Amino acid sequence: MNELPNISDATLVLGDWITLGSSSVTAEQKESIMRVAKMMMPWRKGPFDLFGVKIDSEWQSFKKYDLLRPYMDLEGKVVADVGCNNGYYMFRMLEFSPKSILGIDPSPLFRSQFDLINRYAGVQNLRYEMLGIEHMAGFGEMFDTLFCLGVLYHRSDPIAALKSLKQSLKKGGELFLDTFMIEGEEPVCLVPESTYSKIGNIHFIPTITALRHWFKRAGFESFEVLEIVRTEPDEQRKTEWIPGQSLEDFLDPGNPELTIEGYPAPKRVYVRAHR
Repeated sequence: MNELPNISDATLVLGDWITLGSSSVTAEQKESIMRVAKMMMPWRKGPFDLFGVKIDSEWQSFKKYDLLRPYMDLEGKVVADVGCNNGYYMFRMLEFSPKSILGIDPSPLFRSQFDLINRYAGVQNLRYEMLGIEHMAGFGEMFDTLFCLGVLYHRSDPIAALKSLKQSLKKGGELFLDTFMIEGEEPVCLVPESTYSKIGNIHFIPTITALRHWFKRAGFESFEVLEIVRTEPDEQRKTEWIPGQSLEDFLDPGNPELTIEGYPAPKRVYVRAHR
């Protein structure tokens, strides 16, 4: 981070690509930014354009953001993004003029990516804390709106995680959450034997009925299904900014309806709930 150049006239443009621009950036400064950004790989969420350094992240995160955007009303609100990764969604939410946004994620790497971007964006009402979902109850009815996107299936006790999120919401506050799901009407879950889509820390993949029951047990007053979307290769794919594998490697090469382990291919349900 200390190697990064000072760029005094940086401007921030919010769109599918979060873009930092400058009329004075030099080729040498651009090369320095490229070198530091490459040290911070993998870039999972994005994409970003940092003064012409185009970081084409694994996830086309604007697809998820655009899906949720019509449901958002964040003006003047205290917001948190739990499992915020590098803050892509936090930056995008600035268009709604929230009072503040707090990012929660325990990863030093993703915190470094956020710091790189906000070093030049200079957004004062964004904060990033290296905490986890289990710490949310400690905020004690602080937030108007929470986002928890792609986190719940990593928790071995999903109801405890939902309770922690609920306790950090103000009365009447809302939670936007997405998680993997399986089809079916029964209140049951898929429990992978070892991995799901080659991911080791996927614990429970519920039906929507089971997910609704989790929310009820956690004490939420309402539960609304917003969208159901299958993860497609144009949303999650391998790029030069991530070493290793991505979605196409996680699916059965003979049947993309199944994961490599033989489970149903990833499908997500997006829900909104109120305290």
